[in-house]
Amino acid sequence: MRLWIGLHLPQLALDVFSPSWLSDASGGERTAPGSVVLEQERVLAMSPAARAAGIRPGMRRGGVLMLMPGARLHERSPAREAEALDAVALAMLQFTPQVAQQEEATLLLDIGASLRLFGGIRALCARVRASLRTLGFSAAISCAPTARGAWLLARAGSPGWSHDGAQGGRSGRPRRSLRALRMASLERHLARLPVALLPPARPYLAWFEGIGCERLGELRRLPRPGLQRRCGRALLDMLDAAHGLQPELFDWVVAPDSFRARLELFDRIEQAELLLAGAHHLVLQLTGWLCARQLAVERITLLMEHERGRVAMAPTALEIALAEPGWRDEHLVRLLKERLARQALPAPVIGLGLEARQLRPMAPPTASLFPEPGGSEEDRMRMLELLVARLGPENVLQALPQADYRPEVANEWVPVQELRAAGQGARSQARLPPDLASLPRPSWLLAKPIALLMRNHRPFYGSPLRVASTPERIEAGWWSETQTRDYFIAEGQDHALYWIYRERIVGAGEDAEPRWYLHGLFG
Repeated sequence: MRLWIGLHLPQLALDVFSPSWLSDASGGERTAPGSVVLEQERVLAMSPAARAAGIRPGMRRGGVLMLMPGARLHERSPAREAEALDAVALAMLQFTPQVAQQEEATLLLDIGASLRLFGGIRALCARVRASLRTLGFSAAISCAPTARGAWLLARAGSPGWSHDGAQGGRSGRPRRSLRALRMASLERHLARLPVALLPPARPYLAWFEGIGCERLGELRRLPRPGLQRRCGRALLDMLDAAHGLQPELFDWVVAPDSFRARLELFDRIEQAELLLAGAHHLVLQLTGWLCARQLAVERITLLMEHERGRVAMAPTALEIALAEPGWRDEHLVRLLKERLARQALPAPVIGLGLEARQLRPMAPPTASLFPEPGGSEEDRMRMLELLVARLGPENVLQALPQADYRPEVANEWVPVQELRAAGQGARSQARLPPDLASLPRPSWLLAKPIALLMRNHRPFYGSPLRVASTPERIEAGWWSETQTRDYFIAEGQDHALYWIYRERIVGAGEDAEPRWYLHGLFG
């Protein structure tokens, strides 16, 4: 089934100066004291706070300052708008490889082949809406079986167009999504839309108004030869494309060969954890790029830019290495959140940059019939990365047994990241003694043995300990630190099992009291 999603960004001129995530980063309201975008000294777009103060489109600069002296005035920047639209298009590539940019700040997504992957049209629209909200843009979302139909429904759902076709909405926010999953439903929606939505019809609006033609349904009933002679072929072509009577060609968005994204903060951020919203904006672009290129990332670098000019300093780099290649934004954002919470900033941050350092082809999902108990290997690696980011690499260790009979030497632990980076086989070429695996060993070996008390010639640890095994004698380490011990499995009155040893002192008399130590606990 062919289905399209249309995205119209009606407040793009304002959102590039005052994105929604900026309010989270600055800790204040996005709309205070009020943002206004001017084009040729007249108001083009305004924030809700400015609209509440009485500012309206077309008002001059002087009128704005009279009504709201503290308003933030910005000159429209087509370059920033184009960059923002490119960023949104790049992020949308995570949902479909077929994304096209259209006129009037609109994107079209061919999602017919993505519905089953994302759980249906409702779930997919919810994810698209959440991504746009994270990117900081307000948008009107529509669905239709034709691309031009989705474009028209998205434009109709934007501020300034009421549902019945009248122009002049005052809400300043996108209306609810307009969805038409079948052609019959789309035709009913299109029939109620105003003629002014079609760009080729706008030069002739006075003539259409004079003949009483205000909606597309009425436009379709006009004689086509006369309409073509007066308004041109482009109007009929666009109308036919919206109703699925004419094919359309698109220039699809192509992901670049390498990824590097940058974001201007428009404010000075002094706390690292407040940068997460802006970093999430960049991670969404990275996710779309990775999905489009069928790649997974192993290492990313977040660059936090500081002041420029005479007091300029090098950006602060925050590097994150992944144990397993990934391409999901949720996991990357969680790692960034943990690292930013422990990051100290040498100076306020005015800009962010994100780079993908190490890449590899995206691995397909596992085809094994029986998954690993408790989750997949990817889930386990994701958990370890989160623990490393939260606790620090020196506090997340992995066992690396050494080929030695002495328990303290054989029981070596190294940071899990270091072991993964070097490769376990490269770190430990030796093998444990073949008979060591068959000997009983505790699940918990103490870092330092505990000297035990002696009561009635028996070792005591909370209760008298009863020896429950034959001794295991260890005599090793003559080349560095000699150990002569007899290890036993002992049982307490609570039936807990302990690993204890009796130290044999060379040269001591037979009457010497033996010294007992607790070295491990059995689970």
